[in-house]
Amino acid sequence: MKWVTREHVHVDRVACPWLIRRFVDSDAEFLFVPPEQVEIIADKEGATPYDIPNAELGHHNNECSFDAIVKKYRLNDEALLDLATIVRAADTDCFELAPESIGLEAVSSGATMITKDDHETIEKSMYIYDSLYAYCRLRRLKEVHRAKLDQMSRSDRRSFLRRELLKKSKDK
Repeated sequence: MKWVTREHVHVDRVACPWLIRRFVDSDAEFLFVPPEQVEIIADKEGATPYDIPNAELGHHNNECSFDAIVKKYRLNDEALLDLATIVRAADTDCFELAPESIGLEAVSSGATMITKDDHETIEKSMYIYDSLYAYCRLRRLKEVHRAKLDQMSRSDRRSFLRRELLKKSKDK
C-alpha cells in the first residue's frame, strides 16, 4: 500500500511511517511531495494521504496524525497509546503532556539536518521509535511487576524485564 504526505518530515510525519510499518502494513511505501501535490499524487498513485489539512489521517482538535492512525486501525496496545502521547506532545509543542517529548522533538530536528532526504530520515528514525516503544512497554511492565521487582537485585531486574519484553514481542 502507498502512503503520501508533505515533504520535509518532522515528528509526526516520521512517527506515522514507523507506526504504519510496525502495526498496519509492513510493506508500506511512502511518498513525500510538495504540500500542493499531496492530493494529486494520492489520486494518481492510489496512495493514502496523511498529515495534511482536512485528511482523515491528519490533525483533529488536539490530536495529531499518529493519533488518527491509532484510532482508525483500532490499535489498543497501552504502550503504543503512551507513545502516541509522546508523539502528540512533541509534534504540537505541548511538552507538558510527556517529558520525553522534548527529547523526541530535539532528536527529530537533528535527524532532518543529517540525512540526505525524507526517506533516509524515516529509515534512520525507525530505531528511535522502536526504542521509545520499548521504553513505553518497559514502563508498563515495571508498573505490573513492581512488587516482584522491588525484591530483585538491579541486574536481576534488568534480566527479568528484558525477558518479559522479548516474550511479549514474540506473542504479537
